[in-house]
Amino acid sequence: MNRRKFLGVTASGLGLLTLSSFSAFAARDSNTAPVQFAIPTSTGINGHIVVLGGGMAGATVAKYLRLWGGTGVQVTLVEKSAAYTSNILSNTVLTGQRTLANLAYNYDTLQNHYGVKLINKEVAAIDAASIQFADGTTLGGYDRLVIAPGVEFDLMPGMTNLDEYDTLIPHAWKAGPQTTLLRDQLINMTDGTDVVITIPKAPYRCPPGPYERACVIADWLKANKPNSRVIVLDANADILVEKDNFSYAFTVTHAGVIDYRPGCTITDVDSATRVVTYNQGLSLDNVVEAGVLNPIPPQRAPKLLADAGLLNSPDGRFAAVDVLSYESTAIPGIHILGDASSTTMPKAGHIGNQQAKTCVDAILRMLQGQLPDPSPVTNSACFTPITASTATWLAAVYQYDPGTKKMVIPTQHNNGTAISAPTASTRNYQDMLTWFNTLMGDTFA
Repeated sequence: MNRRKFLGVTASGLGLLTLSSFSAFAARDSNTAPVQFAIPTSTGINGHIVVLGGGMAGATVAKYLRLWGGTGVQVTLVEKSAAYTSNILSNTVLTGQRTLANLAYNYDTLQNHYGVKLINKEVAAIDAASIQFADGTTLGGYDRLVIAPGVEFDLMPGMTNLDEYDTLIPHAWKAGPQTTLLRDQLINMTDGTDVVITIPKAPYRCPPGPYERACVIADWLKANKPNSRVIVLDANADILVEKDNFSYAFTVTHAGVIDYRPGCTITDVDSATRVVTYNQGLSLDNVVEAGVLNPIPPQRAPKLLADAGLLNSPDGRFAAVDVLSYESTAIPGIHILGDASSTTMPKAGHIGNQQAKTCVDAILRMLQGQLPDPSPVTNSACFTPITASTATWLAAVYQYDPGTKKMVIPTQHNNGTAISAPTASTRNYQDMLTWFNTLMGDTFA
């Protein structure tokens, strides 16, 4: 796939954006606000939808329920935080190219322009009929509940408290204070000591993310800590995505700086000393000491969903859903999107935006007594920085397969596999910034 076709796929996949509008958006500078669409007044659809979680999937659901459903569809967004901080591009905060403030998106436009009601409260319990808040109040009387809560993180072997991530060995897999802590640790590390990154077995949020992080940190080390390396301990047997591009990055672009070790099982993590013990094949009890330890832990849907009986995937860690509507297969009337759901699609921001639109379309049909669209299509797009000025990309189109009842990449699309950029380039890096601004505008503006 060439660059023009890729831009067309990513643009059309955002929903309302055509290739021409994508190009027009790309021509604007970062200080120009994206287009805000008018809310229709006479769709004939009525209902009240509550959306729990204001990230990429939840914010998109809230916006498009109003945009496609009109004034008769009332939307309440429940989100404990005042703003969303993008995980996408948060690795560039580690290298000083961006700040967390550059990645923060509030809900003002959703409220003031699209008429979404925002409740900033922490949720204690959920079911199909009501939400119980931590302050003792409840919210009920809605027609559908949409949940897009992201993921929670497990302890690594040897750890005793989740606070160790906040104070000693940040995973920074949710952009925020841990991102700042990891950045500070990199700045203050002794030149000649190593950065150790651990990668969990799939599935986890953003499959390219750990390899991307290794690359951007390695690039930063060359200029700032030239005697240090990045050691990557991957629980998976091999690089999961963009194998050719990341193999080239590890062995050529960042040769001698990245030490990639696949098939590693972590057996102990000492947070205080930053020592990791691991097995690799028949090689047991290997020990590596880090100047900066960045363990990316195994991930799962939040406990809130487990307590509600929604985690019914085969491994019990995520929520199984009907991908025609993203309705839970455990409890009717609840839709679960994004990282917390169990699907064949990657756990990433762009696909959360895509799933949200399929869910919105299905809910609006259901409110009219109709069945969901029987053949939805989504696309997944992801750009990956390799250095401070170059990037690659990965794209795939998914279609519903009625035989398996899953979203699959059809065989006519690159023989059923995702397509990646042939090489990292500076043009890809510029396209990445355009893609990011377009995606965030489509979600929050």
